[in-house]
Amino acid sequence: MGIESCKEVGVVEDQEAPIHGDILEAILSHVPLIDLVPASYVSKSWKTAALHNFNTTTNNKLNPWLIVHKQRARSPYHITSTHAYDPRSHVWIEIKTPISTRHVSTLRSSYSTLLYTLSPSNLSFSSDPLHLTWHHAPPPLTWRFDPIVAAIGHCVIVAGGGCDFEDDPLAVEIYDVESRTWDHTCDSMPANLKDSSASTWLSVATNNIKLFVTEKQSGVTHTFDPDTKTWCGPFDLRPDPRICYSVIAFCYDRLILIGLIGDVDDLKGVKMWGVNCDNFECDEIGEMPLEFVEKLKRENSGVYSIGVCAGGNMVYINNPEVAEEVIVCELGAGGCRWGSVTNVVGVEMSRMERLVFTCSTVGIEDVEKAMRLGRRFRSLRW
Repeated sequence: MGIESCKEVGVVEDQEAPIHGDILEAILSHVPLIDLVPASYVSKSWKTAALHNFNTTTNNKLNPWLIVHKQRARSPYHITSTHAYDPRSHVWIEIKTPISTRHVSTLRSSYSTLLYTLSPSNLSFSSDPLHLTWHHAPPPLTWRFDPIVAAIGHCVIVAGGGCDFEDDPLAVEIYDVESRTWDHTCDSMPANLKDSSASTWLSVATNNIKLFVTEKQSGVTHTFDPDTKTWCGPFDLRPDPRICYSVIAFCYDRLILIGLIGDVDDLKGVKMWGVNCDNFECDEIGEMPLEFVEKLKRENSGVYSIGVCAGGNMVYINNPEVAEEVIVCELGAGGCRWGSVTNVVGVEMSRMERLVFTCSTVGIEDVEKAMRLGRRFRSLRW
């Protein structure tokens, strides 16, 4: 064999063996989602391995992100920052936009995934995972200052929160995204909710078929069917008489109830129940360990309310008065696994800012779309 042939053999022998198959998938299973996007561009095999990491049949399936939007508390209502917590990689991610996002009114969230603003001039809403797409509609006929808002299919329901002067404070209107028209022929909210028809007093959840509405203080619950435009109930969601405050959410298409046990000045515990949507019977799922209950409390102050964002198998619980900490509950076959995470946005916020929480299952395609629209992602080690 000649010298040149020997050199060629040496080159081949010195090359590193390509990484593929199960080994590549195992390596990528430890890579944060925002870093998997550029990794998926390496080759077809890398893209296949990256996507396989989020197949619902694998142990590395996506866990919903907690997304925290920080907004100016006064006009102009800029969104000054957006951060997300990825429970898969246990890192906070800063999502930078080309310019500050502006809204004409206060940003609000509903049942974990819907963001919206409502003003006398328009209704704006977004429900995609990273809230890249916004829809803008004319305002409802009835003026409202704090209604409940929910999206089911191609319909957006706006209910209650009206001014009790000339308009019906319990009025319900539905906006059809496809026809871009309002339907004003819905039944009004039940009369027993007249004194608590605002989103401040009501917790809402949807399974994309019906809207579930629970009075946070009493547990009185009603459902609304957008097809028939009618209400059902009341149903009693108070499985423990010691509950002083409760909220509802959907996880894995199952309605769950989270209740504060005790009273606002002496919180004894936090429990979670699964709710049968046919008969509204409740089965206890788990109870928050006391060490995390203490994290919800604020020194020399009670726990007056909690905020809950849920999706997939994850439930994020926070005290609006204690912005620095978020309690995390992961639901599984073995029950609840509890933990907590420092809210990097809450640590750095000022009195002139407010936080809005959403929860979304984010995939590679969502991050790719965001990058195409000029969003930049940066992992924060905390």
